[in-house]
Amino acid sequence: METSMNSKLKTTLLACAAVLTLGAGTQAHSQAAFPDKPVALVVPFAAGGPTDVVARMIAIPMGKALGQTVLVENTVGAGGTIAATRVARATANGYTIFIHHMGMATAPALYKKLSFDPLKDFEYIGQVVDVPMTLLARKDFPAANFAELQTYVKANAGKVTLANAGLGAVSHLCGLLFMSQMGVELNTIPYKGTGPAMNDLLGGQVDLLCDQTTQTVPLIKENRVKVYGVTSLTRLAALPNVPTLHEQGLKGFEVKVWHGMYAPKGTPAPVLEKLNAALRAAMQDPMVKQRLADLSSDIPPLEKMTAAGLKNHLEAEISKWAPVIKKAGIYAD
Repeated sequence: METSMNSKLKTTLLACAAVLTLGAGTQAHSQAAFPDKPVALVVPFAAGGPTDVVARMIAIPMGKALGQTVLVENTVGAGGTIAATRVARATANGYTIFIHHMGMATAPALYKKLSFDPLKDFEYIGQVVDVPMTLLARKDFPAANFAELQTYVKANAGKVTLANAGLGAVSHLCGLLFMSQMGVELNTIPYKGTGPAMNDLLGGQVDLLCDQTTQTVPLIKENRVKVYGVTSLTRLAALPNVPTLHEQGLKGFEVKVWHGMYAPKGTPAPVLEKLNAALRAAMQDPMVKQRLADLSSDIPPLEKMTAAGLKNHLEAEISKWAPVIKKAGIYAD
């Protein structure tokens, strides 16, 4: 009888081992086969905005490296937090990934009831691109240069409209910094993304807007907007005749928009490695490099285009912006 029980126990253990082995083998095969269908790259802002431009620029070469199409999906609203929540709750298999700018670092300070944790709910793929900004006005705005702009906004602060892509967006933070250094309070107009805000600036419905060079350089060169300065500390190769705001009197004025790529927490390491390799390949694509150079955008060094590089940068940026936002007393909820 004891021999019979031992035999049954042995049979049961062997069956369990076979199931576990089969499961492990299936999981390993799944990771090895990744991707075997299109990958969704979620963008938290409207189509046509600067982050969308970056996403669509790298989606095709990333897809070539992965052997599958990378589909850009725009999920807009709440300063990017709706899209971030969607990705944080997505299945952690690599088929839903996320690109976001420095809004990932400002969200914890801007939202008292944030539905995700940037440091706990995501895996890191790598840093993507650094983009400076420009301070623009509608083409028929009265001020011809920055000196005239200073005089005009101080005399007409309550009448001047300053558009942004929504509370907590980089355009909003850039505008806050501008108003703080100018010592004025302008009439701020939030939009659901920089794309719609730019459309209204071009249409003459709003006066001013801070926006990324990925969107503004072509418009500036086509003389469709007025430009008063760039937000880097040095002039841009693509706009050599446009002074920095720093050199025009707003000392230390610097706003650069960095972008990172993320996946849901728990995404397998082999999948993350493939996504990172595809990102690196895309950033070395000659057409991408040339287009980013034309838009005065910087490709990060290789050490930042890693999971550790993005994580370290995100942590540093959270520490940088939290006190600024707290001092301004602005909250999105």
